[in-house]
Amino acid sequence: MLYAIIAVILVSLVSLIGIFTLGLKRNLLKRILFLLVSFSVGSLLGGAFIHLIPESFENYGFGLTVPLLILLGFIVFFVMEKFIHWRHCHTLTSSTHKHPVGLMNLVGDGLHNFTDGVLIAASFMVDTSLGVATTVAVLMHEIPQEIGDFGILLHAGYSRFKAILFNLLSGLVAILGVVVVWLVGTSVEGFAMWIVPITAGGFIYIAGSDLVPELHKECAPRRSFLQFVAIVLGILIMVGLTYV
Repeated sequence: MLYAIIAVILVSLVSLIGIFTLGLKRNLLKRILFLLVSFSVGSLLGGAFIHLIPESFENYGFGLTVPLLILLGFIVFFVMEKFIHWRHCHTLTSSTHKHPVGLMNLVGDGLHNFTDGVLIAASFMVDTSLGVATTVAVLMHEIPQEIGDFGILLHAGYSRFKAILFNLLSGLVAILGVVVVWLVGTSVEGFAMWIVPITAGGFIYIAGSDLVPELHKECAPRRSFLQFVAIVLGILIMVGLTYV
């Protein structure tokens, strides 16, 4: 539990990334995001296929259990994004579509961070190296997301100080996810092992449904090649973690 708490605190501190973006020019920030999103695709897919799925098959065998749990994770994340994760609603306020985008972003991001805490804690309950790999994959996804969340809060009228503060408080909700997993996991046998393949399905969903479509918006050959390099680098990091 100590490792999991430390891991989610590190992930939560990524929400302070807005501090480091204050002095960046818009074009430079866009180039950094472009590479970070590509890298996070590789780390998420690498985490799923190199760490989480093999670990799941090792524990459950090669029957239907693991594939069904992976698909369940994919569907759970789809439902969460579709009906709960309001953060993904980027339609601007208008006479036909009104919502307090800043508050909704914070609520949706808090739910997302709670889920991150659950995934990280469950992975550490199974194996420390698996927890580290999951933390790295989550961390790589959080960096571009938190920059985007910071921008949304500024757009909603929050001051820079309040945007950074509320983003941090939203990030710390991940600790609650760790506590819930530990309370449930110690009383429900095999709970953590059920979460691992579900986590893999979630990682595949995030990478394939949220991030890869963003990468396809860039068609320039040079930038497309850099996307490829960043994705491969993310995968190689996950391969390297197997030897830690």
